[in-house]
Amino acid sequence: MLQDEENGIEEIIKEDIWGSIEEFLGLGFHYGEGENSIHITVGLLLLLTVTMIMTGFVLKWLRKLFTRKMESDDKLKFISIFKFIKYVVYVVVILLTMSAAGINVTVILTASAALFVGLGLALQELFQDIIGGIFIIIDKSLRVGDIVEVNGKVGKVFEIKLRTTRAITRDDKVIIIPNHHFISDIIYNYTQNHKSTREKVSVGVAYGSDVELVTNLLLEAVGEQKGALKNPKPFVLFDDFGDSALLFSVNFFINDSFSDPRIKSEIRYRIDTKFRANNISIPFPQRDVHIIQQQLNKDNV
Repeated sequence: MLQDEENGIEEIIKEDIWGSIEEFLGLGFHYGEGENSIHITVGLLLLLTVTMIMTGFVLKWLRKLFTRKMESDDKLKFISIFKFIKYVVYVVVILLTMSAAGINVTVILTASAALFVGLGLALQELFQDIIGGIFIIIDKSLRVGDIVEVNGKVGKVFEIKLRTTRAITRDDKVIIIPNHHFISDIIYNYTQNHKSTREKVSVGVAYGSDVELVTNLLLEAVGEQKGALKNPKPFVLFDDFGDSALLFSVNFFINDSFSDPRIKSEIRYRIDTKFRANNISIPFPQRDVHIIQQQLNKDNV
């Protein structure tokens, strides 16, 4: 008897309750028969809705997991990327739903393949810039305030976006750098390791000059310069014996590489003043012209 009651309850669940649910989920639009039939039902639409909601939650969780250690400004830059990924996932889910409904999505994909290829080629550089921006933000290879040299132009970075990086040059002009240059080209970052950089000013003096005096005067010129660091200490190198001069360079460290040209200019002024006061001459190239008299006599004949 107990067995009969259990069988009765099971039949009620299968036939009445679950049967009603299946009937409700099966409601919808039905067209055609066999392999070419299309069925857009309540169950399919519910599945699509739940899948999209779950996809949104998963992507939101992944974004929080991926950006949990980033600064607030960097987190905002990734919102657009995850929005794009979310839309792509939604398109895939819709196509899968259409396929489950019996709609032949192969025709749609084939028709749009040429469009996708052309769009991919057109946006290839854009994607490279975005990937470069992602690498910059993740590995911190570039930061706001860094001084970089790109194609002979020196600029101070003031904004890093996903596609481009903006820097202001020494002549107060804004240079916009596509981010793919930072992963494909050689870029000099003056302040990657630390703020201070080593600079130098080169000068030539006449042969016969007192090299010890020249060395002391160069160190004095740098020591009096505002912006040149006392530590590490400046030093002078006797670079070479030139064609017309003895070549020296005074090396020093500064904390503001962006003001490098102005500091070097002031040091050159000081060097010129000190050399004049101590009778140290800065030579210029000279050439001797030899006239062959024999050739001139032949030309006169």
